[in-house]
Order: sequence, then structure tokens, then C-alpha cells
Amino acid sequence: MHTVIEPKILYFGSSVVLISTMNEDDTANLAPMSSAWWLNQSCMLGMSSRSQTVQNMMREKECVLNLPSVDMVPAIERLTLLTGRNPFPETKAAQGYQYEPNKFDVAELTRLPSLLVRAPRVKECPVQLEAKLVKIHPIEEPSSLVAMEVHIEKVHIQSDLLMEVNKNYIDPAKWKPLIMNFCEYFGLGEQLSDSRLAPVFGPPEMQGHEANPITNR
Repeated sequence: MHTVIEPKILYFGSSVVLISTMNEDDTANLAPMSSAWWLNQSCMLGMSSRSQTVQNMMREKECVLNLPSVDMVPAIERLTLLTGRNPFPETKAAQGYQYEPNKFDVAELTRLPSLLVRAPRVKECPVQLEAKLVKIHPIEEPSSLVAMEVHIEKVHIQSDLLMEVNKNYIDPAKWKPLIMNFCEYFGLGEQLSDSRLAPVFGPPEMQGHEANPITNR
């Protein structure tokens, strides 16, 4: 039996992303978010245009998407309810947000230089994606929400997450992303079974191999 409801949010579970951008004064801003989805070499990011991150991306046209692992919850929590925008909207003040210009230091995270963009990478994040802004799509007008389309230009991966045979592929059994599920933190469970998609989209040495998700384990 199903029940019709009207939930305030529809966060059915997606990866937490730490977005680093550059402020107007050449300092770095760092913001956690979870409204992100991926397609090929692109990512769509959903945020409020009133945020410092979106303002920075509109000006700089670039960012770094840092993906934290499950053990980074304390750092994410230190960033929660902080904003790099000053002054910031009264609606955020009512929600308990506070202005903080030194987010890297507050979160106890380390800056690493990027190769193609000015924004720094987060050393502690196992996945760091340098990205360029492609287009901003307004949604749910007249709200301030926008969807930012970015293209991934450079991929940095913690070495121990890579497959032994093919170093251009991440081993899904090793990568433990931090998931935001209805505003609560979760991790991934154990693998349920093999997938018939793996031979199609996986490493070249697996392509063309007829995998059986039940018996080929």
C-alpha cells in the first residue's frame, strides 16, 4: 500500500560534495552541498543563486568538486550553517547561519593547488574534480534556485582507490562516498550482486565479457 504525502524535500540520497571556489578578494571559499548528479563528464549542481559559491562561480566560471569519504563527517559538520557571503540573506540568519571567511581553517582541511583552475583542492577528500562552468539554468522560478552545469576537466583520485589491473578506473569496492539521505549522513552498504552494466561501461578488459549477475561471482 502506498500513501500520498507532501514532503518538504526530496533528498532521496546523493553524494555530499565540497565545492571550493575563489572569492573576490582571492581567498578560498568552501561549501558542502548534496544536490548533485552526474552524466558522462558533466555534473549538475543545484544551489541558491544567493550563495557565495554560486556568486563565485558566476564570476570565475570554475570550481573544484571535492568528494568526501564517510570518515569526513566531522569536517562537514564544522562547515554546516556557515556562509562565506557577507552580508547574507535574512532567511539564512533565521536558519542559524553565520558568516565565516576562513572555512578551510574552521573545517581543519588542507588546501592543495589545482592544475587548471584557481580554486584549491581539498587534500583530505579522496576524489577531487576540477571543473569549468558551462551554463546556469534557473529552476522553480521565481525562487533563487539554479542548476549549474559544469564540465569535469581534471580528475584527481586517491591512489589506493584505483583498480589493480587498470589504473584509470576506480574500484567501487574501495570507494566509500558520504551520502546525504533526507538531510542525514549515510554510507554505502555491501555490494548486493554483480551488475550486467559493469562489462559494458567498466574497464576495457571487462568489455565484451558476458557476466552473469547471479553465478559469476
